[in-house]
Amino acid sequence: MNYFILYTVYVLVLSVLMGVTTWKFFKKMGYSPMMAFIPFYNYFIIQKESNHSKWWVLMAYLPIVGPIMMSVFHLFLMKKFGKDATIDQWLTVLLPFLYMGYIQYTKEIGLKQEEEQFLLPGEEVEKKKESFVGSVTFAVVFATIIHTFVTQPFGIPTGSMERTLLVGDFLFVNKWSYGYRLPMRPLAIPFLQGTIKDTGEKGNPKDDPKSYVEAVKLPYSRIAAFSSPQRNDIVVFNYPQDSVHTAIDRKDPYVKRCVAIAGDEIQIKDGRLFVNGKPEQTMGDQEVQHAYYVETSQQLDVKDLYNKYGFLPLVENQTDKGFLYRFQGLTDGLAKEIKVLPGVVGMKEEIMPKDSAAVMYKINADRSAYTKNIDTTQSIFPINKKWNQDQYGPLKIPKKGDVVTLNQETLPEYRWIISEYEHNKLETKNGKIYINGKETATYTIQQNYYMMIGDNRDASLDARFFGFVPEENIIGKPMFTWMSLQGAFPDANSSYQAPFKIRWDRMFKATNTGETNKTSYWWIAAIVLVLFFGWETIMKLINKK
Repeated sequence: MNYFILYTVYVLVLSVLMGVTTWKFFKKMGYSPMMAFIPFYNYFIIQKESNHSKWWVLMAYLPIVGPIMMSVFHLFLMKKFGKDATIDQWLTVLLPFLYMGYIQYTKEIGLKQEEEQFLLPGEEVEKKKESFVGSVTFAVVFATIIHTFVTQPFGIPTGSMERTLLVGDFLFVNKWSYGYRLPMRPLAIPFLQGTIKDTGEKGNPKDDPKSYVEAVKLPYSRIAAFSSPQRNDIVVFNYPQDSVHTAIDRKDPYVKRCVAIAGDEIQIKDGRLFVNGKPEQTMGDQEVQHAYYVETSQQLDVKDLYNKYGFLPLVENQTDKGFLYRFQGLTDGLAKEIKVLPGVVGMKEEIMPKDSAAVMYKINADRSAYTKNIDTTQSIFPINKKWNQDQYGPLKIPKKGDVVTLNQETLPEYRWIISEYEHNKLETKNGKIYINGKETATYTIQQNYYMMIGDNRDASLDARFFGFVPEENIIGKPMFTWMSLQGAFPDANSSYQAPFKIRWDRMFKATNTGETNKTSYWWIAAIVLVLFFGWETIMKLINKK
């Protein structure tokens, strides 16, 4: 309810600004000046006077889309009063209420004379330009509506979900899978996630220009939430510990598999996942992978291996006995095939021992797996546990309503939940814990949390490192892969870079279903293309009838 109250305030503020800066324009057009203050109706009048599509009015106050539509209507209004020069248009778009107010209160305004019935050649060109601009506007608005309210495209730049999702897969994500999360930053540039421009390694990411207005914010709210993430769902969510963006819906998007839901307990033993004491169940399209060390008497043909098996990032070291490779991303089946390749003399799965470092640095000269005596417990979640990605837990996933005990041992587990995800002031003084100024030894969890882990277990930055994923960070579930490009993203971990090609067999195929033979969604692509390119023609045919 708070969301809709604040959004109503947002609409009323915009309506007041509209009224204060345009009431004289409305009076000149023959309407009561008070009409300029009425939400939606003020833009309906502009639509009527400029003879443009009525359905545009409905979008004037929508998040993200609204600013585009408002700018369009402001341009229509200013043109009606002869303010259609390039400088007028730029000022109207960039400083709408300031510039319209300036014109209204400092200039003599009068309606532009109606155009003649017969247009001169120059005017015909102008008309064509207007038609082109209208078509572009429609295309932008249509794409923004789909992007904001229905589905959003995401790319897979890393191998954390190989082989279920491949590097270079581009997905459409259904934003209604778990209920639609309402936009929290209504004033934003369409199609941009968090920043307008990345300053790169030399700059501070926090200084990158944002694609949204941070000052105009709305609280988290979700509508039509008839389902929630289930075990084995592939889920797209906003990275919880993104320190650059405070807006939840503007944090970097991640895609992982939900291996455990609120109330579950997980544990990883020797690289194998257990949920509530039972081995994980894999879906039909899920292929869990692990890393292996392979000793060979001769150098392997990496290109041939890639062509035969697919994604195989390799690290290669020459030894006095031959070669030592680290294969990252092998399924159990592929591991068996690699083991019998010509020249392979030994093969061992990379499994970190208990209480060892959480991050592997390099292969040692004696061919042991890890650099010794390095304390990297800070890299695992929670930071006070001597766990690693192969020996993890047991860990219980917090559920809404759980009352958890707080002390110096359990605080690292719940610190981010209390202070960052549920927005409390958390302090520790003299060994005591204070929440919002009150000493306490317990805390009641306010929302559900999930454990998201990649299928490529030894090449995934996931919940084992950044912790629980809050319900409010969840975006949706992938529907299908609309494009798949091998070689779209370079692999820094591999000694061989795959050639560029389109994977036609993966395009418009379903994800997240567990199907071995994936459902095709070519028909959705056809419908979208027809609507996108044929909407105006369809509307003209309807209007003729």
